[in-house]
Amino acid sequence: MEVELAGQTARVVGVESAILAAVVAALRANGATVGGEASRSEAPDILILAHPLVPDATYRPEALAAEAEAVASAMVARGKGRIVHLVSAAGLVPMRRHPAWSAAMASAIAGARALAMVSGPAVQVNAVAVGRVEPDDESEATGDAAMLSHVSLGRAGTADDVANAVLFLVDPLNSYTTGQSLAVDGGWTTGYGRNF
Repeated sequence: MEVELAGQTARVVGVESAILAAVVAALRANGATVGGEASRSEAPDILILAHPLVPDATYRPEALAAEAEAVASAMVARGKGRIVHLVSAAGLVPMRRHPAWSAAMASAIAGARALAMVSGPAVQVNAVAVGRVEPDDESEATGDAAMLSHVSLGRAGTADDVANAVLFLVDPLNSYTTGQSLAVDGGWTTGYGRNF
C-alpha cells in the first residue's frame, strides 16, 4: 500500500515484534522519518503504540496510555496528529483461555476511544486489533493458534496485512476516522464457526 507521508515524523513505543517491524518499514517506505530519527522533544506527526500481541496475563496498558495522553496533548497544541494502538483482537472478543490479557487489550481499546473524544478534532486516535498473524518467523506469531479454527478467511494473516491497516489510518487522505478499532483478524471477531 502506498500513502504520502513525506516530511512526517513517527514515534514508535511499546513491545517490539515482527508486526511492529513491518509497520516501521511501511512508514519509512512511504516517506516518514521514524523512531530515533524523530526528535523526542517535539510531538511526532504519528505515534504508534505497540501492546503485546501474544497472550501475557501480567500486561497492563497504563504506561502506553500515559504516553498516548502526553503526546496527544502536544499534538492538540500543535493542531494535528495521528495515534494508532496495535492491540490484540482479544480486546474486542475476550478469549476464555486468556481472560487477563483480553481485559488489558479491552482497556487499551477503551483508552484509545476516550482519547479520540478528548483530542478531536485535531488528533485522530484509532486501534488496529490484530488476530492470528504468522510472520516468516513462527516464534513471532500473534494471538493464539486456536483462533485459526474460527477465522472465516481460513488462514493466518501477515505482517503486511497489519502494516497496511496502519497506513490506512495514518494516510492524510483519511480525514474522518477516529475512535475506531479496525480488526485485522480474518473475520475472527465475527464469530465464524464458534459455538458459544
